[in-house]
Amino acid sequence: MTSDLVTLLIVDDHPVVRDGLRGMFESAPGFTVLGEASGGVEAVDRVAELDPDVVLMDLRMPAGGGVDAIRELTRRGARARILVLTTYDTDSDTLPAIEAGATGYLLKDAPRDELFSAVRAAADGRTVLSPAVASRLVSAVRAPGNEPLSIREREVLALVARGTSNREIARELFISEATVKTHLTHLYTKLGVSDRAAAVATAYQRGILGQSG
Repeated sequence: MTSDLVTLLIVDDHPVVRDGLRGMFESAPGFTVLGEASGGVEAVDRVAELDPDVVLMDLRMPAGGGVDAIRELTRRGARARILVLTTYDTDSDTLPAIEAGATGYLLKDAPRDELFSAVRAAADGRTVLSPAVASRLVSAVRAPGNEPLSIREREVLALVARGTSNREIARELFISEATVKTHLTHLYTKLGVSDRAAAVATAYQRGILGQSG
């Protein structure tokens, strides 16, 4: 960060939430709200246009989910740090968001001083996690057979669930069959299974497959 002033983009599908956050940050010294977005797709465009230091990102929005937006911003190499601010702290929300590239993850019931500190920390590139989320992530990493799948492993798994062969998966993802087998081996280990059918069944059971995103 080149100055003490932190610039923000607020992303949430509820206008009252955006208004509340804007008012809170604009009344505090050291913050400037550059703009708002009501969904993930708009957020990606607004980040490119405004180049904020920090994006406050909601997750579940009709006009494009937060995780997809985080993934796209990471792919584009956006400078902005992304701080998830949501009401959801379930594994199916937190793990994909962190994996996609979020710098931090806070719940909307966080006190305002904690939120201000989190935004400053995110702007400096430090990871910020609410206590509840941090404990979930530690549990997920430590639990055998419950390590989060990578984006590519999820893609391979989704194709397996559709009955796609290794050769067809390789063709669709533009990778070699050997690489497909490597991904399968890794995701079997992470899911604690030994074959394709068990992997698909376990993934549906845990909500890895069948999510709306």
